[in-house]
Amino acid sequence: MALVVWSRMFKTANEKQLTNSLNRFLIAGLGNPGSEYENTRHNIGFLILDELARAAGEKFSSSRLAFRSSFSIKGKKVLLIKPVTFMNLSGKAVNYYLQKEKIQVKNLLVIADDVALPIGKIRIKPKGSDGGHNGLANIQQMLGTNEYARLRFGIGNVYPKGAQSDYVLGEWTDEEKKIILSRIELAAEAVKSFILSGLEKTMNQYNSK
Repeated sequence: MALVVWSRMFKTANEKQLTNSLNRFLIAGLGNPGSEYENTRHNIGFLILDELARAAGEKFSSSRLAFRSSFSIKGKKVLLIKPVTFMNLSGKAVNYYLQKEKIQVKNLLVIADDVALPIGKIRIKPKGSDGGHNGLANIQQMLGTNEYARLRFGIGNVYPKGAQSDYVLGEWTDEEKKIILSRIELAAEAVKSFILSGLEKTMNQYNSK
C-alpha cells in the first residue's frame, strides 16, 4: 500500500512539474549592451522587450548574463532577457535561462533584426538557418538545434556592398524611427500571441501584417 501511495505522489509531482514547465516562456531579445548601441538597428530585440515590459508595468534589472524582467499573463509566466554577452555570445544567456528556469525550448522565442526584410516587417518562424546572423548562430550552437521559434524584425538593407556591419550597428534615421514605432508595438502583440495562442496561430495572424 505504501508503495502505491508513493507511486501516486511521484506521478502527481511529475505532472505538476510538467504543467509548470509548459506554462513558462522565455523571450530573448538580441542586441548589444551599452549606451553606444542603444539606438542601433542591431538592438531591435532590446527595444521590443522594452515595450513588452513597459506594457506590463515592469522594469529590467541586472542579472547573470542578462538584464531580465518578468510578468504573468493569463496563468503564463514570462521571462524576458536582454543578454549582456554581446551579440556573438547570445546563446550563452539563452541556454543558461532555459536550464535555470526549466523552460522547454518550444516555449522559447528569440527576437532579432533581419536585413533581408523591409524596415518594420516582422516574420515569425518555428525554425531555420541563422541567415548569417551571429546571435542566432550562437544560439543554435549552444542549444544544439535550430528548431526554436524566432521573430525577425526587418531593418532593411540600404547600404553599399561591404558595409553591412556599419549599417546594422548604425542608428535609426529619423524617417526610420517613424516607421518602426508602431511596428515595435505590433511585434510585442505578436509575442503575446505566441504565449497565449501558440506559434501556428501567431504566424498565420502576424506574418501577413
